[in-house]
Amino acid sequence: MRTQVGIIGAGPAGLLLSHLLHLRGISSVVLEKRSRDYVERRVRAGVLEQGTVDTLVEAGVGERLLREGLPHHGIELRYGGAGHRIAFEKLVPGRSITVYGQQEVVKDLIAARLAAGGDLRFEVEDVAVHSLESDPYLTFGGERLDCDVIAGCDGFHGVSRPAVPEGVLSVYERDYPFAWLGILARVAPSSEELIYTRTERGFALHSMRSPTVSRFYLQVPADARVEEWPDERIWAELRARLESVPGFTLTTGEITEKGVTPMRAFVAEPMQYGRLYLAGDAAHIVPPTGAKGLNLAVADVRVLTEALAAYFADGSTGLLDGYSDACLKRVWRAQHFSWWMTTLLHTFEDEDPYGRRLQLSYLDYVTSSEAAATTLAENYVGLP
Repeated sequence: MRTQVGIIGAGPAGLLLSHLLHLRGISSVVLEKRSRDYVERRVRAGVLEQGTVDTLVEAGVGERLLREGLPHHGIELRYGGAGHRIAFEKLVPGRSITVYGQQEVVKDLIAARLAAGGDLRFEVEDVAVHSLESDPYLTFGGERLDCDVIAGCDGFHGVSRPAVPEGVLSVYERDYPFAWLGILARVAPSSEELIYTRTERGFALHSMRSPTVSRFYLQVPADARVEEWPDERIWAELRARLESVPGFTLTTGEITEKGVTPMRAFVAEPMQYGRLYLAGDAAHIVPPTGAKGLNLAVADVRVLTEALAAYFADGSTGLLDGYSDACLKRVWRAQHFSWWMTTLLHTFEDEDPYGRRLQLSYLDYVTSSEAAATTLAENYVGLP
């Protein structure tokens, strides 16, 4: 069996790459170890940058996104007993974010690929990568797939990055001393926009997935377990952190899902070796505070699509050779923004009173300076 591009992973990166390549007349096969039901139900990111929305719409997979997604033109920073709105419509005119769950993006992309006759293979076992320097191929479940190029879109724990020979990649990483407890609740949002809250008790985020489903996050110890957080405790802590401004009341309801997410940053560079090209979480992870993970994956795929289109059109390798450098500029910008948002809004156990006062002083600067607020807004809605 042969294809032009073998894609490992049926998350947003792999599926979008397959779809964009199809639009350019380039064949691909997508291999995914999980079931279709699993990847369509896997709850992850939900904030789409302007560029991500534009990419999906231009690719013909944005109809439901435009119909059901929730456009937002600002976020609130809440601290010190007051809320401060960062107004995108004023600071970055014409650009916004859209709240639309990652699992919904995956559903849309799977439907589009299948409608176009795309080759998606779920529950594939024992995927392995071979001969990356020339004539690459993949093996899985006793079969062999010969490719011109392999795209590793299989996440942090996938098989693609470990296939790069030892000593080739430089790895940069940081673990944060806390985690996020995230929940989905069958309850209408208590605010029309996202609320990022900094309190002495820790960080909290009020988000949403639809007019009837809310998403919340709490800063918790790095070793926290879901079993330690019954529903009553979660709602009590969310109220303590979010009901910190006059007139705001948190609406509570049935919690339908909960989980603990470690906070870490990771970059492996270069994002390519031989005929293997890494995209998304296979190459980099950011703390979720900046809402950049899914959006970085889409940005990687845009760059890789253009490079592959040029390669298959006339054999030119210039864009492919520059793929990693082109992506890493945005990756490190997103790493910095995510680190900045994380350190700005979370409490650190080893922080002394001086450090905490500096944190509050910088929050005052961001919310009182139009230049500082513009920088936050530009990064949050995404670079052009």
